[in-house]
Amino acid sequence: MIDIKFLRENPDAVKENIKKKFQDSKLGLVDEVIALDAEVRAAQQEADEIRANRNKISKEIGALMGQGKKEEAEAKKAEVAANAARLAELEEKENDLREKIKKDMMTIPNIIDPSVPIGKDDSENVEIQKYGEPVVPDFEIPYHTEIMEKFKGIDMDAAGRVAGNGFYYLMGDIARLHSAVLAYARDFMINRGFTYCVPPFMIRSAVVDGVMSFAEMDAMMYKIEGEDLYLIGTSEHSMIGKFIDTIIPEEELPHTLTSYSPCFRKEKGAHGIEERGVYRIHQFEKQEMIVVCKPEESPMWFDKLWQNTVDLFRSMDIPVRTIECCSGDLADLKVKSYDVEAWSPRQKKYFEVGSCSNLGDAQARRLRIRVNGKDGKYFAHTLNNTVVAPPRMLIAFLENNLQADGSIRIPEVLRPYMGGMTEIR
Repeated sequence: MIDIKFLRENPDAVKENIKKKFQDSKLGLVDEVIALDAEVRAAQQEADEIRANRNKISKEIGALMGQGKKEEAEAKKAEVAANAARLAELEEKENDLREKIKKDMMTIPNIIDPSVPIGKDDSENVEIQKYGEPVVPDFEIPYHTEIMEKFKGIDMDAAGRVAGNGFYYLMGDIARLHSAVLAYARDFMINRGFTYCVPPFMIRSAVVDGVMSFAEMDAMMYKIEGEDLYLIGTSEHSMIGKFIDTIIPEEELPHTLTSYSPCFRKEKGAHGIEERGVYRIHQFEKQEMIVVCKPEESPMWFDKLWQNTVDLFRSMDIPVRTIECCSGDLADLKVKSYDVEAWSPRQKKYFEVGSCSNLGDAQARRLRIRVNGKDGKYFAHTLNNTVVAPPRMLIAFLENNLQADGSIRIPEVLRPYMGGMTEIR
């Protein structure tokens, strides 16, 4: 959510930003907010005048009563009563207008960074850099669920009977590998100075509204029936929510946290063969990282965050690349975003395994996360990035570490988490 003062003073810039995101249907919201804002300020000014007049008349009533002028005092009291009714009308009007403004402001997209490439959708995202040499072995690589099934490591049929499509049982060494990756990712981030955290796995609607757009919420979140609670779709929502309604001393920044959590997503829509198996599912586990920092430091932290993911995957010998999301592929709260994609030898292409986002002060403004600085209070900047989400990461891991004899090589960094195993046979 952008600053209404900025919108009021720069409506054309806000409209141009909407056009860059190819959301022309939202252009009318800018003029609507300006008109509503003018009404609010007019109502507020009238209400302030009534309050000031009320205080003045109250003093006059006291003086008249002291002088025995009861009739004049009663006339003044009637004037106060009439003003009170009008004040109540104005306060109700002001509240209604502010709610409309808030709804519109939460729909208008955040101002994107000038460096973001302009494009309609993810087909126009831009490759930034590749890390590691992508290799296609001279033997066939099966689909990832087939690899897992050879090790009796997955049972999607039983999961379907228990929970429906989009769920799975991981078993044996594959399940152990899944947990090993998470444990390694946790320690990797702790060694980079991040504080480890296990957050709540459910959040209230006030936090949901603060961390994501309405469209994202509808597409992702599971609502708990009869409760003001949602299952988290990703742990950064709960992690950023930790700071709701807080004023952080500037000297305490930055807050750098890494979290483990299960995640739950609706994943609406039909998906192709390459998104079956454990690629797009309703439940998975994830290691995440978030930063709450000063505005001037967020570009530096953005670069650090995505680099952490690249370094993690490269330490497991998985080739990756970074992709910058174009304007049309950015969620409404995001200022700038990179996807990290891992190499798939089977598909002979890269696929997304993580996303790094700078949200500027959008989430902080919605959640009222302020910083107490030497020159006054201001809104913090928030960033998040996937460390690793093992279901997708497992696909990349299995394909890149599959050996000709069908065994799975365990990279050196994971061996302590796998009981010293060098391969899975």
